[in-house]
Amino acid sequence: MTMDTFVFVANVSDLTPGSMKTVIISGGKSLALANVDGEFFAIDDTCTHEQCSLGTEGALDGSVVICGCHGANFDVTTGKVLALPAPTDVASYEVKIENGQVFVKL
Repeated sequence: MTMDTFVFVANVSDLTPGSMKTVIISGGKSLALANVDGEFFAIDDTCTHEQCSLGTEGALDGSVVICGCHGANFDVTTGKVLALPAPTDVASYEVKIENGQVFVKL
């Protein structure tokens, strides 16, 4: 039996397509939640370069998150680094939508 659980993070109506925001979940963990053409993705909110918030200070260009501090790029669908100066990927999380609500698997 797995201990992974889905937690509520937002309503679908909270994020228009092409937008993202930071959500705080249990234990104070921050995630960047993005709406890419109606599909939702969640990655760690903290850039691996200088610990800037991706969801708050970053910008979403298609499925690419651009860190607002120094321009590192991440693929919001996988958390992979696409452009320096970020040295490592960020974690990505499974997302599901139920009854207009967004849930993230932790």
